[in-house]
Amino acid sequence: MRKIAVLTSGGDAPGMNAVLRAVVRRGIFKELDVYGVRNGYDGLMSGDFIHMNLGSVGDIIHRGGTILRSARSKKFKTIEGQELALLNLRKYAIDGLIVIGGDGSFRGAKDLTLQGFPTIGIPGTIDNDISGTDYTIGFDTAVNTVIEAIDKIRDTASSHERTYVIEVMGRDAGDIALWSGMCAGAESIIIPEDGYDIDDVIERIQQGYKRGKTHSIIVVAEGVCRGIDIGKLIEGKTGFETRVTVLGHLQRGGSPTAYDRMVGSQMGAKAVDLLLEGQRGVMIGWKKGQLNHMPFEDAARDKHTIDLSVYHLARSLSN
Repeated sequence: MRKIAVLTSGGDAPGMNAVLRAVVRRGIFKELDVYGVRNGYDGLMSGDFIHMNLGSVGDIIHRGGTILRSARSKKFKTIEGQELALLNLRKYAIDGLIVIGGDGSFRGAKDLTLQGFPTIGIPGTIDNDISGTDYTIGFDTAVNTVIEAIDKIRDTASSHERTYVIEVMGRDAGDIALWSGMCAGAESIIIPEDGYDIDDVIERIQQGYKRGKTHSIIVVAEGVCRGIDIGKLIEGKTGFETRVTVLGHLQRGGSPTAYDRMVGSQMGAKAVDLLLEGQRGVMIGWKKGQLNHMPFEDAARDKHTIDLSVYHLARSLSN
């Protein structure tokens, strides 16, 4: 193992740059040549490789997004696309690849491993929806971004005695909605893992107003339904003035929190170490506050689950 490469794939996430910094500097510390691949798997197929040095990753640990840029690639899912990527990896004499991304990114890394090329995966996605790990890079920053937005929205909701519906990211996983709703004191949290009963949502709002509350906050994950639809139902059934805020890609940006920087740095360095140890086809995870790793197959075998006990706790605390 003399040369390694690293790429970011799929949706960007705060903390990816911290991972990149750790991969490059740990690799150089271990006397490896490190290359960055721009634009994810598209760059792997087009040969968009850049040699990285210590200065390449200077002053980036605090920056959101990814300096290597990212993309989703349909072509790489084909055998022809993967063969083109392997051709470029051999052209640059790369001995191992580190992939930072989500489930789709890991499927690509697994395909390369099956064709004999050593790969290591690092979970980077704000959705926190990868099985095999308790935590994915970017989640903490995204949740804090949502909480900050809700805190500001509450100020105007209280001033105008309104109900606000906040739609957050989470197509298949409700982690962002659950954590932000719990920590922001939302009256109701709507997540894909439990669905929702609009009559229950409305009853909780009405109970709050009877107690003298001047506003209500409802957090809904985009994977359940559109926030605008929930808002119309609430206003139509209660007559309460209701506004809807869709936070969208705001949740992906911003300077990463200390937690994302810390875990990202540890994962990046660990990925380099695993390649040097001869590991391949594994994903690095974070379980009970400790690094671990497992084959991509094992991580994909289980479905991501959410801690519904926290969901029920949030309901009881918002009564």
